[in-house]
Amino acid sequence: MSTPGGFRVVADTDVCQGHQLCQGEAPDVFGFDADADVVVLRQTHPDASLRPDVTTAVKYCPAFALSIEEDQ
Repeated sequence: MSTPGGFRVVADTDVCQGHQLCQGEAPDVFGFDADADVVVLRQTHPDASLRPDVTTAVKYCPAFALSIEEDQ
């Protein structure tokens, strides 16, 4: 279900290198699986109020493992 201005967070665990910077930027959205050494998504469709933090996490991911897709 899409909402106006909604977005979806995508994490490519094949690319993730386990830096955990995303978790520091948006801890409500990104978690970490220590056993697999990769990011886990706590929310795939976070509230719009979290978008600035998610955008920062995506921008500064050293492995470029994160992206934002706009809801259609």
